[in-house]
Amino acid sequence: MQLNQATDYAFRVVLYLARLPIGEVASGLIIAESQNIPRRFLQKIMRLLAAAGLVKSYRGAVGGFALARRAEAITLYDVIVAMEGPLGIHRCLTDRSVCNRHCGEECPVHQALAATQDRLAADLAEVTFAALAAKTNNFNRG
Repeated sequence: MQLNQATDYAFRVVLYLARLPIGEVASGLIIAESQNIPRRFLQKIMRLLAAAGLVKSYRGAVGGFALARRAEAITLYDVIVAMEGPLGIHRCLTDRSVCNRHCGEECPVHQALAATQDRLAADLAEVTFAALAAKTNNFNRG
């Protein structure tokens, strides 16, 4: 499994917004420039993040973007699902009909992959953007 470039950009955007004071709105232009993200690509990313309830967009002269919920409540898992859809390390875990063995019961490989996928999802869900922002702030200090 490899995450796509849009997901990497989405991580950057959410981390950037998590580092802002609560309630502060950042313009798309500032986000794009500071995070080195093409502006057109940023629009697509922001639509997906907004649809997932991770960011809010504000219109008008002082418009822009802010987190839709506290950074403590947004995880790496949330962003991955928003950008890539449900986590799936193997197609048989999301669609049993793709198995050409047509197993009525789960095979040992399916069971092992399902357990691995569950652990990966749990690990990703433990990493909040508040924690990442705190590490970034400490890193930038020295």
